[in-house]
Amino acid sequence: MGLFGSAPATLPPPKISSDGAPIAPDRTQRANITEKDKAEKFCSGEGRKFEANCASSWVTYFKKRRVMEHQKNETLEKLRAEGAKQVPGEMAPPGSFGQRP
Repeated sequence: MGLFGSAPATLPPPKISSDGAPIAPDRTQRANITEKDKAEKFCSGEGRKFEANCASSWVTYFKKRRVMEHQKNETLEKLRAEGAKQVPGEMAPPGSFGQRP
């Protein structure tokens, strides 16, 4: 029996590697899917497992991060297609944000 008299957890135990540590879920299949209809078709089961096994704040964080990375990559590809060139160096020196001269 679980906490507060709830039903026992029905999640399968994680797979164990040869050194005895749990094996992290494979994310390569999820990383290859960017289109919503394909994602719903191929990843709905993975998504349910992810949402069931992770805190809701992490689920939200990783979903938003995935969208942000996809949009960033699209923007960079668009800029490259327009002939933009990457400028070497950093945007600002390290530690310069929030400091007054």
